[in-house]
Amino acid sequence: MAETLSSSLLPSSTPDSGVATAPPRLTSLDAFRGSIMLLMASSGLGLPQIAKAFPDHPTWAFLGRQCDHASWAGCTLWDLIQPAFMFMVGVALPWSLANRRAKGQTAGTLLLHALARSAALVGLAIFLTSAWSPRTEWVFTNVLAQIGLGYPLLFLVALGSTKTSWGAAVALLVGYWLLFALYPLPPAEFDWNSVGIAADWPRLQGFAAHWEKNVNAAAAFDVWFLNLFPRTAPFVFSSGGYQTLNFVPSLATMIFGLIAGRELRSERPISMKVSRLVAAGVAGLLLGASLDYLGLCPVVKRIWTPSWTLFSGGWVCLLLAGFVAVIEGKGWKRWAFPLVVAGLNPITLYCLWQLSSGFVRENLKRHLGPDIFGVLGAPYAPFMERASVLLAFWLVLLWMYRRKLFLRL
Repeated sequence: MAETLSSSLLPSSTPDSGVATAPPRLTSLDAFRGSIMLLMASSGLGLPQIAKAFPDHPTWAFLGRQCDHASWAGCTLWDLIQPAFMFMVGVALPWSLANRRAKGQTAGTLLLHALARSAALVGLAIFLTSAWSPRTEWVFTNVLAQIGLGYPLLFLVALGSTKTSWGAAVALLVGYWLLFALYPLPPAEFDWNSVGIAADWPRLQGFAAHWEKNVNAAAAFDVWFLNLFPRTAPFVFSSGGYQTLNFVPSLATMIFGLIAGRELRSERPISMKVSRLVAAGVAGLLLGASLDYLGLCPVVKRIWTPSWTLFSGGWVCLLLAGFVAVIEGKGWKRWAFPLVVAGLNPITLYCLWQLSSGFVRENLKRHLGPDIFGVLGAPYAPFMERASVLLAFWLVLLWMYRRKLFLRL
């Protein structure tokens, strides 16, 4: 493809008027994306492992919990990585479309490009998921696959007005809520062990049980869909509870990003843009939390419930508003350089993290000594290991940045 994945997430294009000169790049978007990618590639800096070494220490317990996924309902910092990344795909789309329109590309050409990007993302996701398997792993819950599945629909929504975008997002969330709400609950004598649910699992109660792990509508879809592909054994359930249909509500996450991107690209003052992002963020948090509190829809990242879409979108809006306020509003940009380096080459960092973490770790031990990660003591070895690997990745990105090299799909 003629454009990098990173450039599809970057505001480096021309205004809608078709003027050929590109506006200044929004450093805040690059920095925010970079912070997301570095957090992901840090593998939590080993904080959950350190927390286990100090079980009675409340600070380590808190940090460890925030660097791991919630077991089911709830939200941690680590859970926000994927929605933030998907949100930023939507944020960048107005710039990408304007840039291509300024080059004279027709709607048909734009659609073909969107379809090609979708296929490339899904293909790369399957490749990365299968990297350490003796066979192709037909799984579509990888973040790249989820973006790829929803991207053509996101593109079509982007061709319409902001009002249309809001309508599409609401329709997706309401429809997805109905799909789960109308799906029958398992019978009283149901064998929970048959879907990987242990006896001590804290099952959702009441109406919220429609969103229980591996007995919901999306889980039933995967039992049919994933068994259409070659497998060594029939697919019965996902051990983590993740489902292919997550791409439907996560498309709403990308649409919210699209709306935010249009706002950031508007002629309004930075202060007003930040205020509107903050208002949207607070509204998302309140709506998502209210649906969870009332028992109408629990906040569950692993199946991307509508309440999770709103709740996580609220957090992402607030975080993005902070980056925009500090970098664009205050003009404080130099501190963000390490983040920008990562934000300009996200697909490279993602592939490095997926494919090379073990290689880098073992070579550091080989050349610097087998005990190199234990210099601060055994409990902190996980931190030293992951921080060292992350630094090695960032140095690769810095080398590429200085030579203007960006991985293309």
